[in-house]
Amino acid sequence: MAARQTLPFAKRCGCARILTSRFVPKHVCYNIQRYLCARVNENTEAELHLGSSKTRERYDELAAFHTPTSALQKVLLAVGSASISLLDPTRPEMIAVLGETTGHTALKYIHNVMAHDKEGLEILSERPRINSRTVDLEALSKMPEGTLGKVYTDFLKTYKITPDSRQTVQFVDDMELAYVMQRKGRECEVAVKWVEGIQTRLPMCIGGALFGPLRYGPKYRQKYVKYYLPWAVKTGFEAKFLMNVFYEKRWEQSVSELLEELNIKPLKLEP
Repeated sequence: MAARQTLPFAKRCGCARILTSRFVPKHVCYNIQRYLCARVNENTEAELHLGSSKTRERYDELAAFHTPTSALQKVLLAVGSASISLLDPTRPEMIAVLGETTGHTALKYIHNVMAHDKEGLEILSERPRINSRTVDLEALSKMPEGTLGKVYTDFLKTYKITPDSRQTVQFVDDMELAYVMQRKGRECEVAVKWVEGIQTRLPMCIGGALFGPLRYGPKYRQKYVKYYLPWAVKTGFEAKFLMNVFYEKRWEQSVSELLEELNIKPLKLEP
């Protein structure tokens, strides 16, 4: 009976596999899970206590996918995912694992910057998520040309992806930092990795920026060095911290106006 009572708790914390192990007593597993799943900072606990039902729901959603890992396991995951990512950059799940297992210090930095900004603090408080359940994509697609909502849905159609294409964070132990990682978004081109790396300090982004160009041919590498790289470095240092932008409340804003607000100059290529 005791085992049955612990299973729902374990599943909610994403730890059912350990509980079902034949080699560890179930009562020991249960105590381990209680310890691991309690590893959230005091700010998170206070926010969950005072926050809305949506905040709790989003916390539970992250906790449900969470897979506790030791330092050694994180190292092994990081090495393995890095190797596969370099060999096959089209494996988004491996790139996501690499980011989660190597970015703890950077995520704390991002969280701190967001917590000291009015709009960033609002994002951390409300914990918005962009997916097919929270965003009316059909309504966004009908917005005027040039608005963020319209440009966003056009982007999704062009690359045949959905807001749900983003893999849920699994290997970040702190739920506050797990949300920051989930918020960071999809993988982009090497130039964007420079912007992300400079602003967020995430090893995954820095690695992508440094090693991504190695796959370029001579012609594109020359174009990258002449145009994309200078633009990316300049934008990374001069633009507003992009994690502090509440994009979900700016769907109706024109992209040109948003870029000006963020101090981002459009990339210009010679014909």
